[in-house]
Amino acid sequence: MAGKKAAKLPRATYETELLRLQTELVKLQEWVRAEGTRLVIVFEGRDAAGKGGTIKRVSEHLNPRVARIAALPKPTDRQRTQWYFQRYVEHLPAAGEIVLFDRSWYNRAGVERVMGFCSKEEYQLFLRQCPIFERMLVEDGIVLRKYWFSVSDAVQQDRFRRRLEDPLRRWKLSPMDLESITHWEDYSRAKDEMLVHTDISEAPWYVVESDDKRRARLNMIAHLLDSLPYHEVSPPVLELPPRPPSTGYERPPRDLQTYVPDHAASL
Repeated sequence: MAGKKAAKLPRATYETELLRLQTELVKLQEWVRAEGTRLVIVFEGRDAAGKGGTIKRVSEHLNPRVARIAALPKPTDRQRTQWYFQRYVEHLPAAGEIVLFDRSWYNRAGVERVMGFCSKEEYQLFLRQCPIFERMLVEDGIVLRKYWFSVSDAVQQDRFRRRLEDPLRRWKLSPMDLESITHWEDYSRAKDEMLVHTDISEAPWYVVESDDKRRARLNMIAHLLDSLPYHEVSPPVLELPPRPPSTGYERPPRDLQTYVPDHAASL
C-alpha cells in the first residue's frame, strides 16, 4: 500500500537474490569487455545513505582490472586551479572498463555548496556546465548511470550512532559527517536544485530508497542490469594441461626462509 513501510527483507532472501544479481554482474562485466563498452556509474547521496555498501556488493566479484572504484580525496592546491571537471576526466573508463564513482563531480552541488567550499559563481557555473559535460560523455559513447541514495534523517542519525560505537566502522565517521546533521534542510534544498538542473534525458537521475540497505542494494543492481542491453558472452574453452614429470627439482630447506608464525594454531 502507498505510504506503508515495507517489511524488512529477510537475510536468506536477500543473500540468495544478491548472489543471483552478482552472477549477472559478472556477465555484464564480460559483455562490457567483449563489446568495448565504457560504463560509468555515479553513486551519490547523503552521508550514511548506503552508497559504500552498495558499491562493495557491486564490485565484490568483478575483475578489478575491468571494474574499478574512483573515490577521490579532496583536491590539491594545483587541482583547485584546474577546470573543475578535469580531475574527474582522468578517471573515466577506456574501452572495456567500468568505473564506479563513490561520489563524483556532484560534490560541488552538495557538500561544497552547503559548507561554503565553493563560491556562488563557481556553483552557478557548475549547474550550467554539468549537463553539457554529461551530454559530451554520452555523445562520445560513454554509458552513464546516476543513482541518488535517499535516506531519512532518523535512519541517518541511527547509522551515525552505530558507526560511532563500532570500532570497525568508526573510520567512516568524520567531523564533516557530524556537521551535516545540522545542515539537513540545506542539503535537501541543494539536492532538489541539483536535480532540477542535472536530471537530463541523456543522463537521468535514478533515486534509490535506502532506509533498508538490503532492499536498496538489490533494487539498484537490478535496475542497472535491466537498463543495459548486455548478454552472456561465451567464455573461451580452457583445459588444465597435464603436469609434466619431475626433472629433479628439490625445495630448499625450510630454515633458509622466514615463515609467518602459525597464529591459527594458538586459537
